[in-house]
Amino acid sequence: MYSIYQILQLLLNVLFYIIMIQIVLSWLFAFNVINHHNQFVRQLVAGLATITEPLYRPIRRILPDFGGIDFSPMVVLLIIGILQRILLPNIFASLINAGVA
Repeated sequence: MYSIYQILQLLLNVLFYIIMIQIVLSWLFAFNVINHHNQFVRQLVAGLATITEPLYRPIRRILPDFGGIDFSPMVVLLIIGILQRILLPNIFASLINAGVA
């Protein structure tokens, strides 16, 4: 049971870093630090968007329009933090106490 917990924590950590990389890349694009015509960078941004877009889409439907600012990555990071620090430890602790493991 503990190995499942560790795998879930690892996946949430990887997702956290993917979102952080995507945020930094978007800032670098916005301030013209990265060349927009570089094919590798475009593929990297498209790949990260493919991974994260299914997570952002439901949140974007709920959040109001804030102009040009997208708060959905911040909401996803907040949800990841809540899962990692509150929900998963409590769920697995209750399973271990109940004798499921």
